[in-house]
Amino acid sequence: MADAVLVVEDDAALREMIAQQLHLAGFAPATAPNGYEALNLLRMGFPAKLILLDLKMPIMDGWAFRAAQRRDPDLADIPVIVMTARDATGIDAAAVFHKPFDGQEIINAARALCATYVRRRPGVAFHRSIEPEQRT
Repeated sequence: MADAVLVVEDDAALREMIAQQLHLAGFAPATAPNGYEALNLLRMGFPAKLILLDLKMPIMDGWAFRAAQRRDPDLADIPVIVMTARDATGIDAAAVFHKPFDGQEIINAARALCATYVRRRPGVAFHRSIEPEQRT
């Protein structure tokens, strides 16, 4: 099964180019144009083993996304590679690539991170007890 990678980038052409490169390299990419939509995808169950994250985006930038991701115990352990043209000092990321970057370097980093990633997400079983009046 292909490793799922979430590409979070507001530049549509760059976002699709990265997703295509990931697909051709054997990954299963999904995309989001901002951090808000990325969080929604992850919370709906997209099984990302890696997040490629731009920092400067509308609605929710990469800094705010990363803060929200780290606060969510179901998402906090997913590694992040930052892709930015800006200063990334202080961002907690497995790697930082400055734009323009070599796509093959990102593919290589993605392979290495996905190969070592083990989901520590706690399993949460949904259980709803049936009240006596609901039983048939």
